[in-house]
Amino acid sequence: MGKRFYEINVAGCKRKLHVINLNDEIAIAGFIILGDIELTEKTAAALAAKAPADTEVIMTAETKGIPLAESMARHMGLPYYVVARKSIKAYMENPLVVEDHSITTAGKQILCLMDDDIERIRGHKVLLVDDVISSGGSISALENLALQAGGQVIGRFAILAEGDAAKRHDITYLEELPLLKAE
Repeated sequence: MGKRFYEINVAGCKRKLHVINLNDEIAIAGFIILGDIELTEKTAAALAAKAPADTEVIMTAETKGIPLAESMARHMGLPYYVVARKSIKAYMENPLVVEDHSITTAGKQILCLMDDDIERIRGHKVLLVDDVISSGGSISALENLALQAGGQVIGRFAILAEGDAAKRHDITYLEELPLLKAE
């Protein structure tokens, strides 16, 4: 069987996304911003324009949200952003840890914050950012982590809302991305 693609136009960027079967019934269009500077910059600018003016900290999960969070922080004039790591590192003395369930990752994973990032969040207004929100597991884990760190979550942003996530009223996104039938 030949390769399948799904075409998308987001923030003025047209891309052909590879369609990947997750199981015998569901397939997703693989949206990867890593390495795509034009897509990252344009979507970050579009999301930054929608962000609450009182945002103090942008928080994302490792890995694909990192370039988006960095670019959004720059567009918004923020001095830093926070990354929830997927493993505990030796330099993390008292990490906060939560479990994360994502449709694109097999099994359970963790998200954790180090001491310095906990201090950056504590008492501040936090905007959660991810590339795609689908099942909502990752954004929920990020929110749990931000709340445990003492932050006030003021928004949940993504470039794309996949499947039923597009029906949610508690997220802001640029475009919808359908779940597809596996072939």
